[in-house]
Amino acid sequence: MSENDEIISQSSPVPSLLLLSRASGVTNLINKPDQELSDYLYQRIAAEMNLSETAFITRINPSDNFTTGSRFRLRWFTPTNEVNLCGHATLASAAVLFKYKQNENPKLVFETRSGDLAVTQQGEGYIMDFPLNPPTQEDANEFRDIIKAAVGNHPIQDVYLSSNTKKLLVRLADSCDRSVLTSLKVDPVALQSSETSGRVKGVIITMKGSPDCQPGYDFYSRFFAPWNGIPEDPVTGSAHTVLGSYWSKKLGKKKMLAYQCSSRGGELELEVRDDGRINISGQAVTVLQGTITLLPHAN
Repeated sequence: MSENDEIISQSSPVPSLLLLSRASGVTNLINKPDQELSDYLYQRIAAEMNLSETAFITRINPSDNFTTGSRFRLRWFTPTNEVNLCGHATLASAAVLFKYKQNENPKLVFETRSGDLAVTQQGEGYIMDFPLNPPTQEDANEFRDIIKAAVGNHPIQDVYLSSNTKKLLVRLADSCDRSVLTSLKVDPVALQSSETSGRVKGVIITMKGSPDCQPGYDFYSRFFAPWNGIPEDPVTGSAHTVLGSYWSKKLGKKKMLAYQCSSRGGELELEVRDDGRINISGQAVTVLQGTITLLPHAN
């Protein structure tokens, strides 16, 4: 990747990296354009990548570069729309800057739809400073159809809603084995059609973990968001801003180890802070690097 390769204009290449953030594939597009790409192009690129989220990093200060700058703008697009918060694509974005641009700052701050998000390096991993999104308890009968579509006839223990993120949390009863969660076959079409009010844009299915058994997971989860073009997300940092708040209160713990039970799977270290935020830690592995060429008619 040369410095010139990062200048984007019509018919020019866009450097890209495909990372695996210990859990989920993330296409990370770094660009340093003379003028920022249109939202239309961002969405078209994300649709072409067809991953849960595609992250776009742009400079804020024209005098900065990706090695010296400490603040950048960050946006995330699913295959169908832009979203307000994404964890693994934020982690991957920081990893690209730290690993491939050798960014010299100990902490990077991304300006996003969810405010400033800071990421710092810690050993081989990264710590993300995210907002905490406490959910409120709801009457399960109000969400009967969506719960049925998500977990079928399995017994549930709690139903909570994060109105800020529009994520519905459904906790399976403690009598359920972990295999109940991992074996769920959720039809994304049925799930999306079960909720059309706009109140819910994602469903978290969770259950209590086995902290006494190695590696000691405090809780498990899966996340489905067909409303955003994501049948199932491999690992979801934004969902853990809700899960972290819920399980911290239920377990009486500030530090927790979580596992998202998608087919790919992923581990997250969480620390709920007293200032109303949450630290989410993880790792990133590069699996592919290349370029995307924008054709003259692309915009």
